[in-house]
Amino acid sequence: MNLKDGSSRLFYEPVGRGKLTNRVIDCDDRLLYNKLVSSAGFQIKTGKDDLMKYLAENLRKFRAEKGLTQEDVAKYLHITPQSVSKWERGETYPDITFLPALANVFETSVDRLIGMDEIRAKEAVRDIHNRATTAMKEKKYDKAAKIYRDALKIYPNDPGMLLGLASVLALNGDTAESIDLIETGLPLSGNEKQKATMRAALCFLYAKAGEGEKAKDLAYHLPHTRESREVITPLLDVVKTEEEFDENIKHIILGEK
Repeated sequence: MNLKDGSSRLFYEPVGRGKLTNRVIDCDDRLLYNKLVSSAGFQIKTGKDDLMKYLAENLRKFRAEKGLTQEDVAKYLHITPQSVSKWERGETYPDITFLPALANVFETSVDRLIGMDEIRAKEAVRDIHNRATTAMKEKKYDKAAKIYRDALKIYPNDPGMLLGLASVLALNGDTAESIDLIETGLPLSGNEKQKATMRAALCFLYAKAGEGEKAKDLAYHLPHTRESREVITPLLDVVKTEEEFDENIKHIILGEK
């Protein structure tokens, strides 16, 4: 059934009844996201795609943990296995009224089912970085450092917090501790942009600490200018032909045109 807003909804036939009911079993991700955001009880900044991903992943995970098949879940809810399959693939999403029933089937909470714990943790981390960044821009380095040190008591060895604190200390002239934190945080981090920034900063921190050879060695392994976003992004707007694509690929890989 297609609605005026372009979304689709499917209806199910409960066991023992001979006609369709008006109960929605599927809704598009925008509708479900809006309902969850409005009912969360706190401000959600997490994007729709992330929230929907948590739900699809958790439906698969909790069903596997309970040893249930998609057919088993469908039978409990009086719907088709195809609907459960679509939910788990993230193609459609259960109406919010189905979430308590799904939570009961998997013996968990609705919050856990939709990944609200992960969302709250993500929002808390984002808030820490935002507050620390604001303090740094205002040159309130002691305040920013305290924000990160307090955060590390809750998130020990978190690479984002370690490198965030290292950034503050570098700006505040605490070179030795900044170097230690960067050296600890870089191998732990999966954030390539943050790692690239901190490696570049580390070159100057090594040089400032009198470790010129380490600075040069690290600088030697940094990306070339031709590999930077400042160079590549504008080119993506003007390079159109296959020959031009091949020339730029050759330039990046071999350093020549």
